[in-house]
Amino acid sequence: MPAPAPSSSLAFILRTRTTREAEEVTRLAPAAVRAADSRGRARPEPPDAYRTAFERDRDRILHSKAFRRLKHKTQVFIDPEGDHYVTRLTHTLQVTQIARALAAALSLSETLAEAIALGHDVGHSPFGHTGEDALSPYFPTSGGWHHAAQSVRIFEVLEDLNLCWEVRDGIRAHSWRIDPPPATQEAMCVRYADRIAYLTHDALDAMRAGLLDESDLPRSMGDRFGSAGRDWIGAMIAAVVEESMMAGVVRMDDASLAVMHELRDYMFERIYLGPEQRRHIAEAIEVIRRLVDHHLLHPDELPVSYRDTEADLVTQVTDYVAGMTDRYALATYRRLFGRPGMADPIL
Repeated sequence: MPAPAPSSSLAFILRTRTTREAEEVTRLAPAAVRAADSRGRARPEPPDAYRTAFERDRDRILHSKAFRRLKHKTQVFIDPEGDHYVTRLTHTLQVTQIARALAAALSLSETLAEAIALGHDVGHSPFGHTGEDALSPYFPTSGGWHHAAQSVRIFEVLEDLNLCWEVRDGIRAHSWRIDPPPATQEAMCVRYADRIAYLTHDALDAMRAGLLDESDLPRSMGDRFGSAGRDWIGAMIAAVVEESMMAGVVRMDDASLAVMHELRDYMFERIYLGPEQRRHIAEAIEVIRRLVDHHLLHPDELPVSYRDTEADLVTQVTDYVAGMTDRYALATYRRLFGRPGMADPIL
């Protein structure tokens, strides 16, 4: 006979939202943002029975359409052959893991860091950072087009999720190019996690593609962080945690940061802006701009389901084109411009 079911009073321990919020009061560090202390949402909502405000935001981002599209968006290598190259989705998941590891070690809000990390790149256009070069000329008076601002726009307008202020602020300023910096230490965890993740997996992808060998990498990386891959990630996380504990803010020590910057400069020279990648970048820019120009002339082709009719036409068109996955952008390009005997770009 099966064993009798345990008494319901002994089988589980119920942790409601109020229980979790009470735990954060004593468990989190003074620098942490507790969910109960959030600046709130643009539109007030009744609290959830079980989830904190930041847990709700994490779940909303995970279920958004923009998050799902990341699986078919480029990280670095455009339309690569092989199943193991990093995509924008797998990059996002790796950033989330690293951000949570940093937040956990520093007794910050893991859930806030997770929500920011999951949403930080949803604004990327097809073909990665190339989209910023392609779309910026359409916004000459506003400093260009940036994926971080587009990520916020998606969650505030195109898929209005009514996220907490801290999550939106962290997404806005996750990039080191953005000033002012984010307001929370959890968002600073995401800033470091983003750079740790992309430098590591982009170097591994470049080796996988045969564009470089580990022996080609700056010697300082091996001396300070070990072998490319998990050794780098663990060592960089430790460098941030140890320096942050001494500094009282999330940061990496100067010596480690200098080595990481040396790798970043090397990757730009050899990989991101290398000869092979430059050819793909030029083709990707051509695809994106021709799609934008076409829809500026034919706004009736913009789908009603993904259109902010209160925005100017350029913004409406770039919302649509930037939201495309790589393969949808290429398919649309072929449908609109492809002719017999014409070589398809990026293929």
